[in-house]
Amino acid sequence: MKTIRIAAGLGFYGDAWAPIRAAIEHGDVQYVCSDHLAELTLAILQKDRQRDPATGYAKDLIPMLAELWPLAAARGVRFVLNAGGLNPQGARDALVQLFNKRGWKAKIAVVTGDAVLDRIDALQQSGEALAHMDNGQAIDTVREQLVFANVYLGARPIAQALDQGADIVITGRVADAALFLAPMLHEFNWQANELDKLAQGIVAGHLLECSGQGAGGNFGSAGAWQRMPDFAHIGYPMAEVSEDGRLFITKAPGTGGRIHFHTVRQQLLYEVHNPHRYVTPDVVLDMGEMELLDAGSDRVEVVGAKGHPAPEQFKLVAGYQKGWMGHAVVGFSWPDALTKARAVAENIEQQLRDKQMPHDEVCVEFLGHNVFLGPHASQPASEDDINEIWLRMAVRTPDKRVADGFGRLFPWLALSGPPYMGGFHGIEPASQLLGLWPSLVRREAIEPHILVDVQEIA
Repeated sequence: MKTIRIAAGLGFYGDAWAPIRAAIEHGDVQYVCSDHLAELTLAILQKDRQRDPATGYAKDLIPMLAELWPLAAARGVRFVLNAGGLNPQGARDALVQLFNKRGWKAKIAVVTGDAVLDRIDALQQSGEALAHMDNGQAIDTVREQLVFANVYLGARPIAQALDQGADIVITGRVADAALFLAPMLHEFNWQANELDKLAQGIVAGHLLECSGQGAGGNFGSAGAWQRMPDFAHIGYPMAEVSEDGRLFITKAPGTGGRIHFHTVRQQLLYEVHNPHRYVTPDVVLDMGEMELLDAGSDRVEVVGAKGHPAPEQFKLVAGYQKGWMGHAVVGFSWPDALTKARAVAENIEQQLRDKQMPHDEVCVEFLGHNVFLGPHASQPASEDDINEIWLRMAVRTPDKRVADGFGRLFPWLALSGPPYMGGFHGIEPASQLLGLWPSLVRREAIEPHILVDVQEIA
């Protein structure tokens, strides 16, 4: 029976690709599927695109493939990557330039159709509400501030690109697990009604989409992570999938981390709100009857995934301009470090009121005390026990001038406030903020606009 092996690529924009090299060289894989995008990443890429319209893609695509492609090409390994971000064609142009410079040959495909900013009005006219999926707010409230809008596509267009012989497939926004399901659709010709097989494929993708986290990264608590071997050389997980849907999770031999029942279980439940209804564009996954069978030697079999028909709607995420941020950081040392920081925070908030500087929100964080736990942070038995505290304050405002001026509320405290040890980090320019707008759109309004374009570099 036909079996393929798929390696996890990056888990986010900026992740390490050394473990991918290990999978290519020692893992006997046929595919590398690399997830460069988070919803936050789209906001980062939008700022890049504002500065240079030729960008807007995940730039780590270029150095990553500059190193890995010679290894992959020699072994027939193919890549699927959502590194196209907001500009898949621009990503391919940059990659073509690299390949031409190096004299490399390949077929590079681009999947487009996820970007719908220029179709928002037409979608609304056709009956799509595009309301905020969490609070029901009308999109008209942010319509003029929208700067991008992208739909989470599924695996079928990627599989079509592979069917056409693509060695590298670059996409924009697709569902994370769809990157990994696509090679299975291509290799096994699974149909839309083979729901349990599709479900197994989505499980594989979900277990691989977060790179090292699926092999013991972020593992456990109460010291369990300390027993995880060799984080410095962690191996990203790999999926061994058969035509009948049989699935094993493993990793390249000789790499760090661990694949066993507990590490796989941790990743399986990551970002899952309802294990009985994990919605993707290709199938709705039910994990209720799944089993993880520890086979030893960094190998776990996954059985029992159940599939239900794909949803009638795609998820859409849009980004809109949401004002400006000004921020500053100042440090205080023992004694009374936390008390000093609190006093300064109160002082800054009073200045905002006195100067009538309009703002929507003020963020106050005490680094070393409550940044991670917020209001749940326990109070120290004695503030004299704290050696140092860094106060971080940020303001969100519709007025760029207020954001620019926020940092200037701090310097005079060096000689006119509580005593501190030279911890001011300076004044930084205002940053434009982007808000995210999640919504739903009928797939029939999107699918006719999806295009697959394969270019051969000879």
